[in-house]
Amino acid sequence: MSEHLVKAYNSLSTSFTHGDGIYLWDTEKKRYLDALCGISVTNLGHNHPDVTEAIQKQASTLLHTSNIYAIEWQQKLANLICQLSDMDRVFFGNSGAEANEAAIKIARLYGHQQGNNDPHIIVMDNSFHGRTMATLSASGSRKVQAGFEPLLSGFVRAPYNDIESIQFIAENNQKVVAILVEPVQGEGGIIVPDSGYIEALRHICDENNWLLMLDEVQSGIARSGQMFAFQHTNITPDVLTLAKALGNGVPIGACVTKGKAAEVIQPGNHGSTFGGNPLACRAGYAVLESIQKNNILDNVIKRSEQLVSILKRGLANHDDLKDVRNLGLLIGIEMKCNYQAFVIHALQRGLLLNVTAEKVIRLLPPLILNKQQTEDMAQQIIDCIHSFEPTKTSN
Repeated sequence: MSEHLVKAYNSLSTSFTHGDGIYLWDTEKKRYLDALCGISVTNLGHNHPDVTEAIQKQASTLLHTSNIYAIEWQQKLANLICQLSDMDRVFFGNSGAEANEAAIKIARLYGHQQGNNDPHIIVMDNSFHGRTMATLSASGSRKVQAGFEPLLSGFVRAPYNDIESIQFIAENNQKVVAILVEPVQGEGGIIVPDSGYIEALRHICDENNWLLMLDEVQSGIARSGQMFAFQHTNITPDVLTLAKALGNGVPIGACVTKGKAAEVIQPGNHGSTFGGNPLACRAGYAVLESIQKNNILDNVIKRSEQLVSILKRGLANHDDLKDVRNLGLLIGIEMKCNYQAFVIHALQRGLLLNVTAEKVIRLLPPLILNKQQTEDMAQQIIDCIHSFEPTKTSN
């Protein structure tokens, strides 16, 4: 490992040289089944032909100019995102944190435009929105906040999946201008809210003239079985944030807006040097086009039902199992004790996944899985769990 890298990550010594579809190969030529997709980034698998071709063509033509000028692929991608989401305008950045920063700025600016000089945003316990100062302040995790105080003010916290708490805030805090929430909490442990929760948030926002802002950095881009997770409901948000899988590995983030939220940002309010560059936007366009062309949404529904069904059967009698839950191919296997060491156990057996919230095995497999690959992946996961023995210090 290089001595010159900042120690921001507890990186493993395993290093990958290339990938193809659902597999990766390391420097020792060992093959791994990728059930993590770089944490929901390479949703279309590795070395996807449509995305690779788009990147190669654009790299040989033009990488960067500036947002001072019109960028054709930026305009094309914005048009396609708005068509697929039924929303109005897009601001492009380079990551999920940047997309959420843009959303926070929109909410604050919206508040000021309404005559509120101290605008507040409701955020949820156990949430994660990024590691910049604003997004870690908005997050509901002390782990990412510790040592970075003083945090940004203006965030009001509420329990996730608890409408009564939101109603209480609405009745007692006149400074609130928006709600920022994940349709499924990813880092928080794959927490899927009750049916009707997002719709109820939409109703409260409408009653109070607030913005409903959905962080779909992890749940968006077809992973849930819809292009965007909010499409499992009958509502549309005012602000939608995307990143991760939008570029299938090429860094890109998007803050998508509708209605009154789409008119908040004006020239001079916000910007990004690299945001919306031709390479990233052409890759993003290829991703969305490929999802539509190859019926990926239908495949996610079929493969998620298959995978979760096999997992539930295979783990039904496991003493440590607490729950298996999912929305599409966003899957959490919650255990009764600390399973963080399971990541290494699985890696040694050629399987890539991770553990979040200490006890939840998080599966974010490629959306291109076929029936046999899904069966093989499920069995490999089951075998790994049955062969793993948590140590006493893990309990």
